[in-house]
Amino acid sequence: MSRELLAATIAAAVQMKAVTPVEFERVIVDTTVQEKAIAYPTDSRLLEVARARLVQLAQRAGLGLKQTYEREGKRLRRRAGGYAHAKQFKRLRRVLKRQRTGLGRLLRDIERKLSGASDERQAQLRVWLERVWRICRQRPKDKNKLYALHAPEVECIGKGKARQPYEFGVKVSLAITEKQGLIVGARAFPGNPYDGHTLAEQLEQSTILLQDLPGTPQPKTILVDLGFRGVDVEVSSVHQIYRGKHKTLTSTQRRWLKRRQAIEPIIGHVKHDHGMRRCWLKGQTGDALHAVLCATGYNLRWLLRAIVRLGLGPIFFILAWLHWIVNVPSHPLLAHRKRFRRPNLPGPTSCPIGVVRQAN
Repeated sequence: MSRELLAATIAAAVQMKAVTPVEFERVIVDTTVQEKAIAYPTDSRLLEVARARLVQLAQRAGLGLKQTYEREGKRLRRRAGGYAHAKQFKRLRRVLKRQRTGLGRLLRDIERKLSGASDERQAQLRVWLERVWRICRQRPKDKNKLYALHAPEVECIGKGKARQPYEFGVKVSLAITEKQGLIVGARAFPGNPYDGHTLAEQLEQSTILLQDLPGTPQPKTILVDLGFRGVDVEVSSVHQIYRGKHKTLTSTQRRWLKRRQAIEPIIGHVKHDHGMRRCWLKGQTGDALHAVLCATGYNLRWLLRAIVRLGLGPIFFILAWLHWIVNVPSHPLLAHRKRFRRPNLPGPTSCPIGVVRQAN
């Protein structure tokens, strides 16, 4: 359904003649990070959240725990925050070791008493036990770490930003037209793949979105950055242009390449104005839906700007006004609209100048 909404915005742009089908043959592709709605994953916080969640589930299942470590867990969490702020890392590691010890005892206690719960509660607890064991055993240099207890699909992605070295979410690829900047593709790629390995699937999505347009246009030229090098064989059906091929490009292709960075402000608008900065939907399916819906929202605003740019605003206003006029009598709440009219009071100029009106 979300893909159909994005395709509808592209078709509307073609019907309004705001973009021609030929423009879809040249697209710009780039990737960004769609962050998940999670707190920053510090080791101390993950251990404390896992302990509290496990105790809550065990109590709901009716398991009598030997010890919950509630008071000690909160105290260790505060100490870890203070030691990290003061850069006293040896003391911080000591606190983290104590947190892991308590969490391990709690895990083994629940596993011993798990048979006393119902089958439904056992199935629920086993899912959370597996996640908590991952948090308890993982170390800073490990791969495939768990960064959120409720969102195991979150990955740590570094895009080289000085202000934000690491982002926690999923990689998203965007494709826009080279001339007008209309989004013709938005796709999430779990697993943090290499940018070049996402290009073939992104082109597949763009081709599907454009297949119902007049003439069935398809991308033939792609403008990308240096992160997409080395995949010319995988996308042999299109011509890939990036900065490393500058000596072999014609003057026209060099002019096209100057438009490559036009996708950067569009990514910024999609993230800050249309909600891609933070995803609140659940799972990998939620990540994929959220990316397409944010791109659809950007295209809708693009269409509104195109209406103003093409001078179609008065036409749409007249059509909306005529539609309102036709539907007014049928509305039950407006049948007695005369009751709500303001009384026709005489204006301030109804009296001669210099004469004061007397109150009744």
